[in-house]
Amino acid sequence: MKTLFLDIETLPADEASHDALAYLYERKQEKARKKAGAAEGAAVPAAVDAKDFEQFLLSTSFDGAFGRILCIGYAVDDEPTDVLTGDECDILRRFWELARRVRRFVGHNVMDFDLRFIYQRSIVCGVRPSVDLSFARYRCDPIYDTMKEWVKWSNTNVGLEHLALALGIPTPKEGIDGSQVFDFYKAGKLDEIADYCRRDVETTRAVYKRMTFSS
Repeated sequence: MKTLFLDIETLPADEASHDALAYLYERKQEKARKKAGAAEGAAVPAAVDAKDFEQFLLSTSFDGAFGRILCIGYAVDDEPTDVLTGDECDILRRFWELARRVRRFVGHNVMDFDLRFIYQRSIVCGVRPSVDLSFARYRCDPIYDTMKEWVKWSNTNVGLEHLALALGIPTPKEGIDGSQVFDFYKAGKLDEIADYCRRDVETTRAVYKRMTFSS
């Protein structure tokens, strides 16, 4: 049974989607204004707030409908880590080709974010998944989510760095963390992002082995 350890880094929507997002943002503001109108003394600005809209755009890095995959870090079993980079649709095609030979998919918060995002972007890009993964809750196969398994599916979260340090595993966040990826991207520091993604994969694999008593 081959196991695939993975981690993705994402970006906000590109400019081609900004018109659609401006429309969605204005609709959101309109609903908020109507709701506020029903509450005495409440006020919501009628005009689009540029700063607020910028934050709305940045938040799309967590939205598989409009955000983009910059890279996918991975390792199969104990093989060296590698990173898929380049055109997003090509990244997805290569990922699903790799997934054909995998039995278990392992990541940190991979069920609610990484794999879900990959599936959503695959639909947007017209890339057919090679594997029909089950996202059924309260199980560890074929998706083993180290965060879900650590908290035993309670309604709490724990970061990868927090868990790694608790287990005596070096932090993967040296020099960069997920909140800085877009800034590094704009600065052209793609190699640094790829290295960070590799470290996350290596750390996830080490955490998984500790949690499954396989090392």
